Amino acid sequence: MFGRMMNNYYYGKSGKGDFRKEDLPQNRRELFRDTLKTRLSALCRINLLYMLIFLPMMIVLMINFTNLLSVASNLMIIEEKDYAGYVETLTEADEEVRLTEDEYNKLKSSGITYNDYLDSALLHVLIWMIPCMAITGPFTAGLSYVTRNWARDEHAFIWSDFKDAVKANWKQALVLSSITSFMPLIAYLGWTFYGQMAAQTPFMFVPQVLVVLIAIIWAISITYMHPLAITYDLKIKDVIRNGLLLGVARLPMSVAVRLLHCVPVVVGGLLAWFWNPMYGMLLLFSWYVLIGFSLSRFITASYTNAVFDRFINPRIEGAKVNQGLHRSEDDEDDEEAEGESDI
Repeated sequence: MFGRMMNNYYYGKSGKGDFRKEDLPQNRRELFRDTLKTRLSALCRINLLYMLIFLPMMIVLMINFTNLLSVASNLMIIEEKDYAGYVETLTEADEEVRLTEDEYNKLKSSGITYNDYLDSALLHVLIWMIPCMAITGPFTAGLSYVTRNWARDEHAFIWSDFKDAVKANWKQALVLSSITSFMPLIAYLGWTFYGQMAAQTPFMFVPQVLVVLIAIIWAISITYMHPLAITYDLKIKDVIRNGLLLGVARLPMSVAVRLLHCVPVVVGGLLAWFWNPMYGMLLLFSWYVLIGFSLSRFITASYTNAVFDRFINPRIEGAKVNQGLHRSEDDEDDEEAEGESDI
């Protein structure tokens, strides 16, 4: 009984019908709405599988965020007040991280400023993010394959198709996620290094902006790279090249899709800032545990399917275009079939 239940949970139930030909959506918006409605529960299930690879990243972020709250808030007060003023400033919520007078004097005499600590903490987090992000690539390939099929109303088993896609694409996906993991650190170091030089030589402002621009272009182009890798038989250099070309050619939409993925993080950050830091982070964590990762990838798949149908598939002989959408040629084929049956 338990085995049958797990099989249904991860593989789905057989015989579940998809759209009939006459009921197919007329446009991309209808296709996204209908497929999302159909696959919503499945997205929650596969999200539980996918989020396991993000647990190290979540743990690192939560630990560093907690340390940042306890230390950075104290440093802000230390720069302006003595110990008596520090104690008066603390709220009830701060009592758990209250420093003793000896700890306070030791921290104040160390000469560490609030800005210095923020720079050090951010650098520490970015370094830890490298292995945490790099290992996510193969899992992203598996999720990209399943959500791509669902987004164009094709069937995909949650576990078996996910596993097969990971096995077939793990090398390319690992290269993509490894490059992605280094980009935030490179952008931060480039911005800091050239920023210090720009204070003396204004010309250094050019490479400072250039480094950040490269990271931004990669961030919007990675939207296309995983779907390209699991959809077409391409070498990794061709996946990267085509992803960069699509990212730049479709710049407004590429930026819009990337910003859309950042909405939950922005909302969680605002709640943490204006309401309660721990509750804000807890709600953000819960969102990504429930459906955040898979929904983000499903949106990406719906968008990239449309882009590939417009710019790539028509140039490939025999490639299917507008899968999941109602096409006029389907009606013509039905009419011809009816005519032949009448004869």
